[in-house]
Amino acid sequence: MRGFRRGTSATPAAASRFEGSILARALRHPLLALLAGVLHTAAFSPSPAWWLQPLALAWLMAAAMAVRPRRAALLGAMFGIGWLASGLWWLYISMHDFGHLPAAVSALAVLLLAAFLSLYYALGLGLAARLQGPRWTRALAFAALWLAAELARATLLTGFPWIASGYAHAQGPLAVFAPWIGVYGIAALAALLAAALAARCWPLLGGTVALVLLGQFLPQDFTRDAGELKVSLVQPNIAQDQKFDRDRFNDNLAQLTSLIEASRGQLVITPESVLPLPLAWLDEDHVARLQRDAEQRPLLLGTFLGSESQGFVNSLVALGTAQPYDYGKRHLLPFGEFIPPGFHWFVRAMNIPMDDQARGAHQRSLVLGGQRLRPLICYEDLFGEDVVASALDDGEAAATVFVNVSNLAWFGPRMVQDQHLQFSQMRALEFQRPIVRATNTGATAHVDHRGQVLARLPAEQAGVLEVTVQGRRGVTPYARWLAAAGLWPLWALVLLGVAPALVARRRLRG
Repeated sequence: MRGFRRGTSATPAAASRFEGSILARALRHPLLALLAGVLHTAAFSPSPAWWLQPLALAWLMAAAMAVRPRRAALLGAMFGIGWLASGLWWLYISMHDFGHLPAAVSALAVLLLAAFLSLYYALGLGLAARLQGPRWTRALAFAALWLAAELARATLLTGFPWIASGYAHAQGPLAVFAPWIGVYGIAALAALLAAALAARCWPLLGGTVALVLLGQFLPQDFTRDAGELKVSLVQPNIAQDQKFDRDRFNDNLAQLTSLIEASRGQLVITPESVLPLPLAWLDEDHVARLQRDAEQRPLLLGTFLGSESQGFVNSLVALGTAQPYDYGKRHLLPFGEFIPPGFHWFVRAMNIPMDDQARGAHQRSLVLGGQRLRPLICYEDLFGEDVVASALDDGEAAATVFVNVSNLAWFGPRMVQDQHLQFSQMRALEFQRPIVRATNTGATAHVDHRGQVLARLPAEQAGVLEVTVQGRRGVTPYARWLAAAGLWPLWALVLLGVAPALVARRRLRG
């Protein structure tokens, strides 16, 4: 046993026979890992099939458990490339269709991003494959290091956790765990199911399935009714290549004001950067018209604040409220809103307007109609542990409604809109707050505090979605422990999961 480097509980002879089989050679093939990654993407919206996520991951882990660490790392990288390239392909649209980069360069950029993000999973699986011991210890280690890879992708280098594996479970039996352990806790639980199945550790698999079944009886009501507010969500449907066209600006603004005037809610919310220039640059007549509209009911307007010397801030500005209000985005998108060092040449080649923005100075809720509405601009709502949770730190002054404003026209109508809506569903489940979404081309929607989509406008169709949103007060267990310790309990879970395999490896070597 001491000389057996695969780290399984089988004998070396049995392992040798398995490794020479046709099945084992198929499991080890990198192209099949790539295909499994693509299958993993199919677990997410627009046609979510949550059960595909742990099955695809189980395939990867079974392959990684049967090979040496370097091969396991390669399989992890190929799986990640298949998953993230197929799940982020719409970035090609922003670079090629609107940034006018050559098709080959745009495709290569998407591939390189997927490959870079896949390094987290390559490292996790490579480390897991080095660990030895009984099947249950290896399964725990694989699940724990998968969680570590997910946490690293979410936090390092500003984080980019788009389609993190836990989001596939915004619907399905694991969704009940969202207000308890959040999206990354769900990712860990799904990984444990996958790892136990891959290791054929039936007691661990049975125990995990039993945990999921018992989880269906967990308490789910942690918040209470905070009253209602009628909200109008504007979707102007302005094509991205027309949004910054000066010749069409007046027509676009006229269309926007017509939609605002037709709105019936107590508050009108427009998408992110619906005014694609700083508010101070807008003609006085246009400002006066918007202010007259806001006299009928307040307007939350997507625009830019700041100056050329201090930098422009992607903002929401309230018109028609008793007190001045603005919200500035703080968690900026790399390459789209801030340029990492050394990449100015690449971003400048795409000629993206407002490509190097400043961060907002403060983020607070808008108090209106008995509600406290907390904006989240574009992909800020991916960072529940940071941006979203901070809105619930103030007790009775905590946000009762989350408001997401986005402009996904950069990326086309397919996949990206449904993915982003799925993220909002997970945030609603984690914090038991309703979320209203106002977007340029879709998905403009109303999500209740149980993560259910109550109403949605069709994509690429101008209109106003009139909704009555029920605010909520109270704190979920997940929000409570996030406020106290951040994501550190999950990192501690990583250590606990790896510890038995480390002990077993030391004993085997001794």
